[in-house]
Amino acid sequence: MARAVTLIRSAALSDIAEYAYASTAPAGARLVFLAGSCPLDKDGTTVAIGDYAGQAAQCVANLRTALAAAGADLEDVISTRVLVASTRQPDLGAAWQVVRDAFGAHDVPSTLMGVTVLGYDDQLVEVEAVAAVLDD
Repeated sequence: MARAVTLIRSAALSDIAEYAYASTAPAGARLVFLAGSCPLDKDGTTVAIGDYAGQAAQCVANLRTALAAAGADLEDVISTRVLVASTRQPDLGAAWQVVRDAFGAHDVPSTLMGVTVLGYDDQLVEVEAVAAVLDD
């Protein structure tokens, strides 16, 4: 299957980051803007209370579901933003590792941010994404 997303790396930038520094999609690709994926089950209950990695896993699962509804999957994602309600880097790292592992070799440009609070009770993690697909 042909993909719309091209990941861009630069030898002039550090390779310590676990993601490409930029990505592109060709003219004519359909962009899919996803709402922030939250750690909610189908009934709207926050899962994995107090567990950054567990909430990140639920966010990724919900992201996959939303992508599928739009005719896309994780390999069509062009960028992400991972929001973590914490001021502690280890908490951010715990959430990031789950998201990073889910994307595997498709290491899209991403921003990891600590924030003061997120929208749902007991919510610690949210994952935003944009995807690009080529329609047949």
